[in-house]
Amino acid sequence: MQRKRHRSCPSDDRELLRVPKHDEDFTQTDPWRVFRILGEFVEGFESLSKLGPAVSIFGSARTPADAPMYAAARETARHVAEAGLTVLSGGGPGIMQAANEGAYNAGGESVGLNIELPHEQDPNPFQTLSLDYHYFFVRKVMFVKYSIAFIIFPGGFGTMDELFESMTLAQTGKIEQFPIVLYGRDYWQGLLDWLRDSMLEAGCISADNLDLIQISDDPKEAADLVINACRDQGYVK
Repeated sequence: MQRKRHRSCPSDDRELLRVPKHDEDFTQTDPWRVFRILGEFVEGFESLSKLGPAVSIFGSARTPADAPMYAAARETARHVAEAGLTVLSGGGPGIMQAANEGAYNAGGESVGLNIELPHEQDPNPFQTLSLDYHYFFVRKVMFVKYSIAFIIFPGGFGTMDELFESMTLAQTGKIEQFPIVLYGRDYWQGLLDWLRDSMLEAGCISADNLDLIQISDDPKEAADLVINACRDQGYVK
């Protein structure tokens, strides 16, 4: 199991986004932070470029290991890994751990992109490669750059961030459109209704934007939606 760890510095994002004072030490200001940011990009590119095509699986860090949704994420990841695709997660507990566990137990590539938080998020033990990030935006680039699909389980603000990031990039043509699969109809239906009845009705999106999203309640079906799309694009046989 390969792990790459950095010294914990939980406030890097906050410090980066804070307006500096005139009398601060130059070595603590933005030009010096550029080197740490550059280092995180270089390390991520170097490590992840050696892996095969990947599927990112997102969801709540708070999902307990005995929850049905945990089991569903683990099973979904297993199917994805058995098809020869790398599984990426946020590297922490909950759904992230379930995704890594499913891929790891299937003998696949199981990668965690961990983010350092004020309350330290320890990497889960089911990873063949674990990378740590100080900055959310660097980590998000890694997910998007090396993924050919997203499967998104119920989660909170971070999960929503990844969902709408991927939808925005696909909508605007910044990335090649890839499958975005929501798992758990009961959880997501209210959001989908709002997108249709409020956002679309107000003319803020077009009808075909809703086609960016697929939804499933079955682990194998969710995995197959991704695997079949990847097969059509020549990523898997």
